[in-house]
Amino acid sequence: MQAIKIKPDIYWVGAKDWNLRDFHGYKTNRGSSYNAYLIRDEKIVLIDTVKTTHYSEMLARIQSVIDPRRIDIVVSNHVEMDHSGSIEAILKLAPQAKVLASAQGVKGLPQYFHTADWNLEAVPTGEAIPIGKRHLKFIAMPLVHWPDSMATYIPEEKILMPNDAFGQHIAGEHIFDDQTGLDILLEEAAKYYANIILPYGSQVEKAMQALTGLEVEIIAPSHGVIWRSHIAAIWKKYLSWVAAKQVNKAVVVYDSMWGSTEIMAQAIKSGFEDHQVPVVIRSLKHSHISDIVTDLLEAKFVALGSPTLNNMILPSMGGFLTYIRGLKPKQKTAMIFGSYGWFPNALQTIKEAAVELGWQETQPLIQAKYRPTPAILEQIKTAVANMV
Repeated sequence: MQAIKIKPDIYWVGAKDWNLRDFHGYKTNRGSSYNAYLIRDEKIVLIDTVKTTHYSEMLARIQSVIDPRRIDIVVSNHVEMDHSGSIEAILKLAPQAKVLASAQGVKGLPQYFHTADWNLEAVPTGEAIPIGKRHLKFIAMPLVHWPDSMATYIPEEKILMPNDAFGQHIAGEHIFDDQTGLDILLEEAAKYYANIILPYGSQVEKAMQALTGLEVEIIAPSHGVIWRSHIAAIWKKYLSWVAAKQVNKAVVVYDSMWGSTEIMAQAIKSGFEDHQVPVVIRSLKHSHISDIVTDLLEAKFVALGSPTLNNMILPSMGGFLTYIRGLKPKQKTAMIFGSYGWFPNALQTIKEAAVELGWQETQPLIQAKYRPTPAILEQIKTAVANMV
C-alpha cells in the first residue's frame, strides 16, 4: 500500500473502510475513509491517525515514504477513536514523538488510552509551530463536533486539515474531489452534515469565521475526499447549512399499521405536488432515519404521521423523533397527521417534539378515525394549501 502525494513531501496515509455500513446509527452505504496525513520536513509529522482496525493499512502507507520510527510529531485534531485510535501503536514505534492537541484533547487522550507517559502538549489557537520550511498553525473548532476539535493549517502550502468539518462518509478508488462526481460528493457531504454536524451549527459558523481569510488551496478532512477543485462549492454549502437556509421543498415522514396513515401521507404528497412544491415521501418501514434527516436538512415543510398504538405513536416514529430531537433541525413548518381507533391522543407526542424543536405548526392535528373519509382528505388538501 502506497502513500498518495498531495503536494511535495505531503502525503495521504489513511485507510478506506469499504465494509462500513453503520456509523453511530448513520447508514453509510458507500463505506468511509479515515484520513491521516504525513508531512516530511526537518521534522516528520503525522496528522491524525486511523481507526485501530485499519492501523496496518496506515502503517504500510507511512512505510512507503519513511521509517515510522522517525516520526517527531503526532497531531491529534480530534480525540474520537476513528481519528486517534492508532496513536498508541504509533507511539510504540516512535516513543520520542510529541503529541500535539487542543487543551481539551490533552485532557481527553489519557482518558481514552489510560496512559500518563505520553509527551502531550496543548497548542493554543493561532499558534504556529515551525517544522522546517513549513509551519503548523492550529485553529480551535470546539464542538465541531466535540469540545476538543481543532484544525491544522499549513500556510506555506495553503492546506487546511479541519478533521470532521467538510467530510463525507465515502470510500472510493480516488481521494480527490475532481476524481468523483460532484453531485455524489455534495450528497454525501449533506448527509454527513445532517447526521453529525447539524446540532452544532452556531459553533460551525464561528469556526468558519475563524477560517475566513486563510488562503486555502486544499481542504483535507478526516473522512472522504480531499477538496482541491470544488472548495467554493462545499464552502457555499456549509454557509447555507449553518444559516439553516430552507428551500421550497416538503418531506412527508410516516409509518402505518393497516394503511390508513399511509393513505393520508399520499394525500399530503399529492397536495404538495398540486402546488408545484417538490416533495419526498419516506416510510419509516423502508427508509433509514439518516437518509430522512438528509432530506430534512434544507426542506421548509415537514409532515409527520403515525397511527395510534396503545395510545401512543408507533415505535418507529418514536425512534425518529428521538433522533431528530438530538440533531435539532431548524426553521421547519410542520403538519402532524395520523389515524386512531378509540383514543385520539397519540399525535400529541409528535406535536410536543415539533414544539421542542421550535417548528412552526400552522395547521391543527389531522386525525382520521379508522379510515380517512373524503372529508378528511379534503381537510388535508386545504391544510397543504394553507401551508404553502
